[in-house]
Amino acid sequence: MDGRQMSEQQFDLILSGGDVIDGTNRPPVRADVGVLGDRIVAVGDLSAATAAVRRDVSGHIVAPGFIDSHTHDDTLLLRKREMAPKVSQGVTTVVTGNCGISLAPLNLQPGMAPPAPLTLLDTGGDYRFGSFGAYLDALRATPPAVNAACMVGHSTLRAAVMGDLDRGATSAEVAAMRALTEEAMRSGAIGLSTGTFYPTAAHASTDEIIEVCRPLTEHNGIYATHMRDEGDKIVEALEETFLIGRALDVPVVISHHKVMGANNFGRSTETLAIIEKAMAEQDVSLDAYPYIAGSTMLKKDRTLLAAKTVITWCKPFPELAGRDLDEVAKERGTTKWDIIESLQPAGAIYFMMDEADVQRILAFPQTMIGSDGLPHDERPHPRLWGTFPRVLGHYAQGQQLFPLETAVWKMTGLTAAKFGLADRGVVRAGAYADLVVFDPKEIADAATFDHPTEPARGIEVVFVNGTAVWDNNAPTGAFPGQVLHREAA
Repeated sequence: MDGRQMSEQQFDLILSGGDVIDGTNRPPVRADVGVLGDRIVAVGDLSAATAAVRRDVSGHIVAPGFIDSHTHDDTLLLRKREMAPKVSQGVTTVVTGNCGISLAPLNLQPGMAPPAPLTLLDTGGDYRFGSFGAYLDALRATPPAVNAACMVGHSTLRAAVMGDLDRGATSAEVAAMRALTEEAMRSGAIGLSTGTFYPTAAHASTDEIIEVCRPLTEHNGIYATHMRDEGDKIVEALEETFLIGRALDVPVVISHHKVMGANNFGRSTETLAIIEKAMAEQDVSLDAYPYIAGSTMLKKDRTLLAAKTVITWCKPFPELAGRDLDEVAKERGTTKWDIIESLQPAGAIYFMMDEADVQRILAFPQTMIGSDGLPHDERPHPRLWGTFPRVLGHYAQGQQLFPLETAVWKMTGLTAAKFGLADRGVVRAGAYADLVVFDPKEIADAATFDHPTEPARGIEVVFVNGTAVWDNNAPTGAFPGQVLHREAA
């Protein structure tokens, strides 16, 4: 669009005077951004153009809306459609169904609890979708504030098909799971995830996973995985992951890459070298969150429990949320290993990583950013509300791990490209108007482990498909989100 056309164009919205970081890893450029409907239609000097709304964003960054590459927002999208934990930090698209856990296809009877870790999404009331298509239809019928790109979970498939999960699947069960994967992909899933770290899938063989995932090859799907081991046997787990990707000839995403346990501190140098080598031979991606603590179900795992452990929720004893597991065990005259059974189902935060490894993984050029937040915890990990501003503020500008434009790229253009989300993650004419305006001097995470649900500082306004969803430090009540599909690279 040339200057004359820009001046004649009537825009719905012009963001004027800001510095555009466009999601391609290029440095910021002073430019106006013009929006018509759900698309960006012009980027440049729009001072002579007219618009229904012109907003002066001088002194601020205009960037693509952030894409959260790793979430467990499957239920939140339906229950709390304003998606405050995400839009408050500039997220406009969430990738769901991670770690082998998706809300569909699993239709439980009322009062029936799903097996852990499916309890991380819900304790049973929302497991009511017998097909993946039914879940996506529900999202379309009552859209949330953000876009959603949804994966089907292998552990959910196992729970839907198998009675006893403490074994490998039979050939008939594999065929039934493969049929459900086929239905999910035809309905609009972008891929399948596994969580072989967890009891629901720990007994699944590599061959079982490959056979259940066969429809990914035909339907251009992604294979994402919470690997079997992120500690002592992490190299073997990486090799299994690469093998599955090669067998299916599909892209692989290594979820929340980390090295767990004090005896493994420093091994990110080794694992990143292995990942970089694999990237030269096949399509491999990874994401990470910017904290030394992780969070998941309360689990009898010696590597996890060796570090400080904080309870995030506890069904039989809700008053324990936020308590240190060691203190609770001491009060009850036992050890934290022996008390775990009596607290189930429950969740926890584990301080099991080293800061140097976290920084090394974040700084790795191809690392995407994913929050891995658990929105249904009573006392969630602060990553649910703080991941993206923490990367922009603390790590990009504070620790100077990378320039601000690289931080934005890691959470926008890179992620959109890896997940096949066409016309997302960039600020350019023709792209969808998923936009965040933030103050680079103020951007910071406010959520802490003591106060984990504090909204971030420095987020001015957030648009999804051209509609404001966060403004004046609050949700706007608009629900313009769409179910996104994966397109071939």
